[in-house]
Amino acid sequence: MLQISRPALGFPLWRLGFRPFFLGSAAYACVALGLWLLALSGAPVWQPTGGWLAWHLHEMPFGFGVAAVAGFLLTAVPNWTGAQALSGPPLAALFLLWLLTRLAWLGGAPLALCAVLELAFLPLLAFALGRSLWRARQRNNYPLVGVLLLFALADGLAVAGQLLDRADWQRQGAHAALWLLAALSGIIGGRVIPFFTQRGLGRTQAVPALKWLERPALAGLAVLAILAAAGLDLQPRAWMALPFGLVGVLHGIRLSRWYDKGLWRVPLLWSLHLAYAWLVLALLGMAAWHLGLIDNGSAALHALTVGGLAGLILAMMARVSLGHSGRPLLPPAGMRWAFVALNASAFARVLLPTWLPQGALVLAGLLWLLAFGMFLARYAGWLCQPRVDGLSG
Repeated sequence: MLQISRPALGFPLWRLGFRPFFLGSAAYACVALGLWLLALSGAPVWQPTGGWLAWHLHEMPFGFGVAAVAGFLLTAVPNWTGAQALSGPPLAALFLLWLLTRLAWLGGAPLALCAVLELAFLPLLAFALGRSLWRARQRNNYPLVGVLLLFALADGLAVAGQLLDRADWQRQGAHAALWLLAALSGIIGGRVIPFFTQRGLGRTQAVPALKWLERPALAGLAVLAILAAAGLDLQPRAWMALPFGLVGVLHGIRLSRWYDKGLWRVPLLWSLHLAYAWLVLALLGMAAWHLGLIDNGSAALHALTVGGLAGLILAMMARVSLGHSGRPLLPPAGMRWAFVALNASAFARVLLPTWLPQGALVLAGLLWLLAFGMFLARYAGWLCQPRVDGLSG
């Protein structure tokens, strides 16, 4: 169990990374989607830096997604390494940098200021995590730092697109970030989903990892991110169906190996498995789009963002927040409906626009707000309170 030195304790919110960053990620999920729905309706009277479309494209991966990643890794890496967790004023300063950056973009601050703030966060996060992993000589976790640095490069590409008025660079950076988030989901999901499933169902035998499967599946997502950064997924290309389809099949095999029919009794398990299923569907959907079998690549990307990435973020935040606040691994009343709402949001965003173009977007957005709003209603107070078991963290 991770212990934090007494002088670093202070206000509970600053004791461990999951507390401020999970709270910030969930709150921003509501703010960002709520404002995006208003922007689509023409209601807002101000413009964020770069305009509403550029803001939405950038802030979902680099604002909402990055906060969740930071919260998880700042909590998990100290447990893996036994090192002192980032806490107290340093943690508060890192979170404040993330928050000020979000406010700068949203408030229409000068682009140069937004760029300076934006491009500082990920390198600082990678340094904090990389230092702990280096000192512990945990080479198997070095790829996490590598993905964060690639993520910083994708962010740089997106910001450069705004600075130089290159909309294509903005899209390339954002799309690369989405597949890098998928790569992180693959790395982390491959560790926690089979482990949580085994522990949650009381199984004695773990699912063994297969090197021939794990390494190509994870490397494949990184390759897709590089291809996206190069702009090769902006238009349909028949040959691109091969990497997307192959990586999708590999991750489908991974998911099938973790499956246990008992998981449907446990919301904290089926929410994780469904999120990973959306990731597989997104990969296969992108392959179908490149082959011309479906007309809209946006549907496949939103299967990734809403069902896969947001689904995994919500499920992981719900479980990690329970375990690290000293509570039993049983979601609070009604939380299962938050998981249902988010999966319904993905369904509405991916499958309904063909028949209800505007109505589907509004329905998907409202279901998203319901899902993350329920998380905030149930967990926000816990994230700001000491552990119930009296331990530090």
